[in-house]
Formats: sequence, structure tokens, C-alpha cells
Amino acid sequence: MNFAFDDDTEDMREAVERFARRDLADPPPDGALDPAEFRRRWQLAGKQGVVGSVVPERYGGSGLDAVTAAAVMEALGYGCPDTGFAFSVAAHLFAAVMPIAEFGTEEQKRRWLPALCSGERIAAHGITEPDAGSDTLALRTRAVRDGDSYVLDGAKAFTTNAPVADVFVVQAATAPGGGFFGLTAFVVEADTPGLSVGPPYDKVGLRGSPTADVRLDGCVVPANAVLGAEGAGASVFAGSMKWERTCLFAAYLGAMRRVLESTVAYAGQREQFGVPIGGFQAVSHRVVDMTLAVESARLLLYRAAWGLARGSEDEVAPALAKLAVSEAAVRVGLDAVQLRGALGVLSGEAETLLRDALPSRIFSGTNEIQKNNIARALGLGGSRRGTRR
Repeated sequence: MNFAFDDDTEDMREAVERFARRDLADPPPDGALDPAEFRRRWQLAGKQGVVGSVVPERYGGSGLDAVTAAAVMEALGYGCPDTGFAFSVAAHLFAAVMPIAEFGTEEQKRRWLPALCSGERIAAHGITEPDAGSDTLALRTRAVRDGDSYVLDGAKAFTTNAPVADVFVVQAATAPGGGFFGLTAFVVEADTPGLSVGPPYDKVGLRGSPTADVRLDGCVVPANAVLGAEGAGASVFAGSMKWERTCLFAAYLGAMRRVLESTVAYAGQREQFGVPIGGFQAVSHRVVDMTLAVESARLLLYRAAWGLARGSEDEVAPALAKLAVSEAAVRVGLDAVQLRGALGVLSGEAETLLRDALPSRIFSGTNEIQKNNIARALGLGGSRRGTRR
């Protein structure tokens, strides 16, 4: 049992922190989307090797394992005050690029992965729908075989990176009512006729991550756009969720560590009644509780990453990691605001962390669904219909 990174991982983590502080320090004002500026920052992250970190080297990635990839994402979250941008990088990599790397044909990998790893192209994953969130087998988007093509019709919601994406991994029902084997994943280019993207959402948090609806109206894709095989969509999705629930949330560890450090510094400088507020037990104990939340979540996340790097099929560890990190992020955000008093509700990193943390309890499968999945793995309750996120 070793809780220290090896020298190469430590060097990589420090390099990403320096890069993020130097090149990603200024988030867009009010989260306003400037596609050109977003892509400029994205290409810088690509040159740093961040957007393709876990893809095998022969396809343009860095070939990192899950532990090192989590360390890189933690460093990005620490150095980049725009957690939304870090979230977009992680969603691109773990929810869209890794499915291509793990389930794609050799032709698909060579066609898509190099540009997705270099930062030249951006990927998005379309699965959530207005009426299908946690119950992913209830998708209404349909894919009908027509000779050597498929025709896709439907709508996706809450699609991260949709306004800037060049490539979409889209889940659709090829056998409606077919259960686990009724879904199929497709790789669809953004300029495919019939695919359209709505305006970016105005969100409470993660404002630096462009998100929008996607419509598919008679969108024709070739049969070789199928990812994996027809009917393998649920397996593709489950594979991406193991990566996402583990490595994506490492960005929140970095953001929490950054805010915790500044909170400790503030408590040591801010004086009331002639002494620094950090000398008051109510304040110091709250900071200790913040530290406990961050460090506990960090251990669970890296334990899940350790298992993923070794090919573990355990679904409990990623679910526990997602729960721990998201709940810790909300708590640390609340405490950071409280300890700053009135300054905490002004624009700054404390309120930003809190706003960015709120969605983390919902995406990648709500925390309630994670608890259901863990309980089921423990043998509690009967089986339920559907695949839950």
C-alpha cells in the first residue's frame, strides 16, 4: 500500500499545475462563451497532453493509467480557477474519447483519436434526454437501419461541449424495449446534416463548460459509425461511466485543495476582536472538518483509480468516490463561504466552488442513484428495470 505518487507522476502533476496557472488563469467573464477563445485554451491543453492523457500513445495519447490520469486532472483543477473548463476536458476525455479508444474499430481509432488527443477536435457525449436521465434504457432517440446507413431521430439534453464539439458519441435505441441490448452508440460528426445544436445553457455553476441541447432530425450516418456493435451501447456507456466517476471528479479535488489553502490563509490574516479568526475554535474546527472531507474523498477516489488501472470490474469503488467527492465539494464550498462572511457571497473562488459543486451531485448519475447501485451491490433490495446512471 503506497500513498505517494512515483517521480514521473509527481513531475507530470507539477507540470500541469504550472501550465494551468500560467495559461488558464483567466476564466471568461461571467462564463460567457467565446468559441474562439475556448478553442485556443483547448489547443493549449492539447499540447500539454491533457485532453488525450489516457489514450494509447500509438493513437496520439499519453497512455497514462487511471491513477496518473486522476493526478493530472487534480492538478488541472488546482491550477485552473475555471472548473468548468476542467470539467469540459474531463467529459471530452472520459465520456467520449475513451469509448472510442476502448470499443472502436482500428479504423475508427486511427480516424478520430489523433485529432481528439492533440486538441484539434473536441468531443461530446449525447445520452441524457428530456425524459431519460437516470433511466437510460428509456431513451426515445431512435436509430433505424436503412441499407448501409442508420437514420437517427431524437433529442439530447444537457450535452457537455455540444456548442463547440466537432464529434459526438450518441446513444440511440436500435431495438426499443430491448433492455440492455437495445441501445447502440454512434460516432457522429457535428456537421452531419440533420444534427443541430441549441444555444448554450445559462447554468448556476460550471459556467466555463459550454452545454446545450442536441437535435437529430433524419440524421443519416454510415453503418461504420457504430461504436462497438449494434446493441452494445449500454456496455459502451457503462465503460465510460467507470472512467468518468473516478477520474473526472479528481478535478474537484484540485479545486477544493486550492480553496482550502486560501481559506486557511484568510483565517490566519482576518482579525476580529484583535486576533486572527483562525484562533477561534468555531473557525479552526470548521477548517479541520473541511480538511477531513477533502482528504477522505481523495483516498476513496484514488482507491477507485487504483482498481480501474488494474482492470477491476468493481462498480462500488467508483460510485463511492463520486459520492464522497461531490458531497465534499458542496460542503467545502459552503464552509469556505461561511468563513469569509459577507466577502464569501461576493464574486470569488469560494462562491465559485460552491456553484460549481452543486451540479456534481447530479451529473454522472445522481448521488441517489449511486446509493441505489451500491446498495444493490451489497445485496440489498431486488433487481430493478433499466440501467441507471
